[in-house]
Amino acid sequence: MSEKNRDGKRTARERLAVEREKQKTAEKRRRTLIIGAGVVCVLGLAAVIGVVAANAGKDKSSSSAGPVVAPSGAQGKDALAIPVGKDSAKSTLVVWEDFRCPACQAFEAAYRPTIHELTGAGLLRGEYHLVTLIDGNLGGSGSRHAANAAACAQDAGKFTAYHDVLYENQPKETDDAFAEDSKLIELAGKVPGLETPAFVSCVRDGKHNSWVAKSHQAFQKGGFQGTPTVLLNGKNIYQDQTMTPAKLKQLVQEAAKG
Repeated sequence: MSEKNRDGKRTARERLAVEREKQKTAEKRRRTLIIGAGVVCVLGLAAVIGVVAANAGKDKSSSSAGPVVAPSGAQGKDALAIPVGKDSAKSTLVVWEDFRCPACQAFEAAYRPTIHELTGAGLLRGEYHLVTLIDGNLGGSGSRHAANAAACAQDAGKFTAYHDVLYENQPKETDDAFAEDSKLIELAGKVPGLETPAFVSCVRDGKHNSWVAKSHQAFQKGGFQGTPTVLLNGKNIYQDQTMTPAKLKQLVQEAAKG
């Protein structure tokens, strides 16, 4: 074999080895991203310096200035829970969530039809607690602004519809788009009858900002590790890897039968 052919084969092998190594690295990175984004938005996640720098300064208002004003109909300890469904339901689903959290969006996409069906039938009562975890991890204020806007929607009796719209239009985790009140007001236009002067004023004034901050403090004091945290009758079902919408429905129906 000529020296030229040997060199050519060696070069081809080296290129193949480099390409295989690139593929391994890409696959490892892909698995890491799936695990990081798909399982849970974790408390205390290390922030990317560039993202924090990009989001810093976007907040135009104080995070918790002013009195604590709970939204209309809020219940539970310190009125931190937004209720959905009938109080007479035998089962209660407690959800701690962050509107910037991609894992929360994934949970909503998978379970929303079942939750709506069960609450609509009077079998399940929901309690929603709003958290600002991503603001703390990545910087910015979109979690808080969105939570305040959702509380404003609760004042108008349209929490559930607006809650769903926020998740359906959730930006990427690193995009602090929800920090812009104009974006939140624009999305309110997707909920019939919500975009009123009272709602707009509530959003722009940050009426429930201090309430949102207090809700997040309760989340921290509760020792929860990330969002979403989902408790069915006190049991954390989000950590149950066998849980499915069908299984949730079965558990709720069985509880209703007593």
